[in-house]
Amino acid sequence: MRYDLVIFDNDGVLVDSEPISNRLLAGYLTELGHPTSYEESLRDYMGSAMHRVHDLVEERTGQRLPDDFDDVFHARVFAAFERELKPVAGAVDVLERLVADGVPYCVASSGSHERIRVGHRTTGLDEWFEEEWVFSSEDVGRGKPAPDLFLYAAERMGVAPERCVVVEDSPLGVQAAVAAGMDVYGFTGMTPAERLAGASQLFGDMGQLAELLE
Repeated sequence: MRYDLVIFDNDGVLVDSEPISNRLLAGYLTELGHPTSYEESLRDYMGSAMHRVHDLVEERTGQRLPDDFDDVFHARVFAAFERELKPVAGAVDVLERLVADGVPYCVASSGSHERIRVGHRTTGLDEWFEEEWVFSSEDVGRGKPAPDLFLYAAERMGVAPERCVVVEDSPLGVQAAVAAGMDVYGFTGMTPAERLAGASQLFGDMGQLAELLE
């Protein structure tokens, strides 16, 4: 395989969480007096850390979200995960192939460590990830599109950035990977290909990924 480390985004790449979380985010923002459609939530917040939600709402309206916004939102998301969340089709096949080929991998997500773990435990993906292979925007000062998270993951995994490839499904994630000096494969399962135009490669079926990486 041409890379020494595969860095996976989590939401929308490993777990099929984006439809759930963006539906709930749009509903909660609307409930708080900031009308937001599902499509707008995907456009503005998909792949971002929670601070971006706070920043954009305040920038656009001059109003701050409630102090308990994150806690309430995450409680709703985790409850929905327990009922609805599934792994992205083909994700387990890719992980099996990487293990068989001895290729190191990790996850670097804008979500919190708790969100990542809840999603992995619910879908059974937790058996594929050691604790030290899981990285969150909580670990760095700035989330995507800043390169900090991907650079931190590479450093902790002991691999030079130019030997890493990132698997992403959001424009912010693609920007972050490019800024980190890494190749990035854009997954178009939910995101229109034109929004991931900066990616090194685009693909629409997670089951294809292992072959594309060779």
